[in-house]
Amino acid sequence: MLPEIGRLETTEDEWEPYRLIDPEGQRVEPVATYFKDLLAADSPATTLYSYGNDLLRWWRFLWAEGLEWDRALREDARDFTLWMQLADKPARVHWRHRGKDLAEIPTPMPRAGRLAPGTPNPVTGKLSIGKKYAPTTRAHFESVLRTFYDFHLDLSSGQLLVNPFPLDRTRRNGRPNAHRNPADGVKRERAGRYRPTVPKRIPRRIPDDKYTEVFAGLRSHRDRALLAFWVASGARASELLSSTQRDALPGQQVIGVIRKGTRDYQQLPASPDAFVWLRLYQEEAWRKGVPRGRNQPLWWTLRRPWRPLNYHAARAMFTRTVELLGANWTLHDLRHTATYRMAEDPEMSLVYVQHILGHKDQSTLQKYLRPTRDEVISAGLAHHARQEARKATPPPAPPAPAYNEDSLSTLFGGLVV
Repeated sequence: MLPEIGRLETTEDEWEPYRLIDPEGQRVEPVATYFKDLLAADSPATTLYSYGNDLLRWWRFLWAEGLEWDRALREDARDFTLWMQLADKPARVHWRHRGKDLAEIPTPMPRAGRLAPGTPNPVTGKLSIGKKYAPTTRAHFESVLRTFYDFHLDLSSGQLLVNPFPLDRTRRNGRPNAHRNPADGVKRERAGRYRPTVPKRIPRRIPDDKYTEVFAGLRSHRDRALLAFWVASGARASELLSSTQRDALPGQQVIGVIRKGTRDYQQLPASPDAFVWLRLYQEEAWRKGVPRGRNQPLWWTLRRPWRPLNYHAARAMFTRTVELLGANWTLHDLRHTATYRMAEDPEMSLVYVQHILGHKDQSTLQKYLRPTRDEVISAGLAHHARQEARKATPPPAPPAPAYNEDSLSTLFGGLVV
């Protein structure tokens, strides 16, 4: 296990939302310079947070080995990549026990019905979160560190001579998708030598009957309105939480959100039921004293002191609800569910679906046109049922062979009647 030293610190500075702090409490300057370049490239603060966690993990490895960041070799990057394949992820410590000795922290009792890490859920078929680092996590780490060292190589920072995370041997002297047919699509070639193979997964949807059970398990009008809007509009969870009270327009049956990538304002169509639940939530919230105004946030906490609802609280609400059903769906599965519903409508053009989802390329919708896990299993079970039915009631034997009257008539010149 790597020592839990250093941290990724959140600041209130708009020009430096996150900073990497070393064990002595000082800012890590190479990371700060890289973050400043990302902000200049119009990267959101969430990107800095995601990259910062990968850089913190790498810096903890450097601190444990006594290495300088600009003197790391490819053997060091190789060893750390192998460590990520073998090591267990560090367990998250509850906020009540942070700062205590590990011996003083009581061992939590396992919840009833909680599956072992990395096992498939019997309701959804999705794997639960495992103890090891997933291939997507390792691929993201490799991309972040490779671009980080490429950036400092261009600046000639420190004593850096080589990138510890190089390109693949077959790609080092060439460019990706070289000599391809222009009529063919762009292939996703492996870029890094230590980049793992990431399996392609089919998006999971929530079946209609299970969605009804999830909806019935919600305990407030706010949660019902949120779930209805997520499934009706196809907005991301964080995008819907960015709406203000003036963005909900029941007369036009649209709701405005701030897009995650472009941060552009866009109005999305929603179902009438979603606005009915929203009105019930607003009437109940305003009676309790929730701030009211066109520029006020649309979604608030249910208890005082009133605070705008954030993503982590919304995710915790949805997780508690689906765990009652023994499922492990996530908030993003609601977006997949909305996409499947729109893509399966024969009168709904995929161009409109692409615009509603905010996808840059229409080819991203191809994965929603493939059969889902439930559809494949249902088709396979129906096949086996038909096979059993044929065994129980075999078809009648074919009749005895006889001469074809049309062939005889042609042979004898139409004399056969």
